[in-house]
Amino acid sequence: WDKLAVILRPLGGFLTALAVAGLGFFGSQFLDRRQAVETNVRLYSELISNQEEAESTLRKDMFMSIIETFLKPETKPLDALVLSLELLVYNFHESLNLKPLFIYLREQIINSKDRNKQEYLERLDEVAIEITKKQILVLEGSGQKFERTIDLESLRDNPGGIKLDDHSLEVENIKRHFRIFALKHDPIRKEIKIRLEIRTPKESSEEVDTNVSEFWLGFFDFPMIDNTRLSNDQRCAIVMSDYVKFSGDITLVYFPGSYASLKNKPYYHEVLQNLVKTSELFNENKKE
Repeated sequence: WDKLAVILRPLGGFLTALAVAGLGFFGSQFLDRRQAVETNVRLYSELISNQEEAESTLRKDMFMSIIETFLKPETKPLDALVLSLELLVYNFHESLNLKPLFIYLREQIINSKDRNKQEYLERLDEVAIEITKKQILVLEGSGQKFERTIDLESLRDNPGGIKLDDHSLEVENIKRHFRIFALKHDPIRKEIKIRLEIRTPKESSEEVDTNVSEFWLGFFDFPMIDNTRLSNDQRCAIVMSDYVKFSGDITLVYFPGSYASLKNKPYYHEVLQNLVKTSELFNENKKE
């Protein structure tokens, strides 16, 4: 054993030195890789931040340049105003309520003597319908919708309004019952006055919460902006998808509030409710 100890003692020192050298080598490689990853992440974050800042500056300059067309006191030709509104809608329809500009420009066109005013009115309707379709496609990806057709001839013969078929939709395990009444319509402005009733059963009892609202519906009501706030940070919106001489087509979409525009953020108590639900789900998954 003494001879074996004499032989193994220098071998043990060699193995220890080899282990320390290997640990240092692999540790250095690990630190280098980690530093390279952190450097790449930092550079990527800086590039994204700079890109977002440049895009924000460009959008700000574009917005100020376009909005000055409506704010300057001198008279602008109708075609320039329509073009400016089209640029605003295509670039800022998710964050700005542009309905007042649509209504203002529509009244200017209706009261004008321009021989092309019918063309301008059609352009306003077309851009509004196109943007509405784009927003509906986004919202129905996380929500649900249904469509109804309103018989305008029947509406003329019934001054008290007509009731459309009821429908129930469920989003995020919350089921709501929707009831729509068409009250009257304006053929010149292509608008229909709507009464919307939303009934939501309560979880703890047989009672229901009822939300009732009346409003004029036209092509310039965009669902991400102009919607009805519901409980549990959810939204509901009705849009006009078509309007002809004898009928009008409407679409109701029911969707989570996170898909609403930037100005329609949840209230603080709704944020707290979402945090509590997330915490409960986390604890349940942890137990499983």
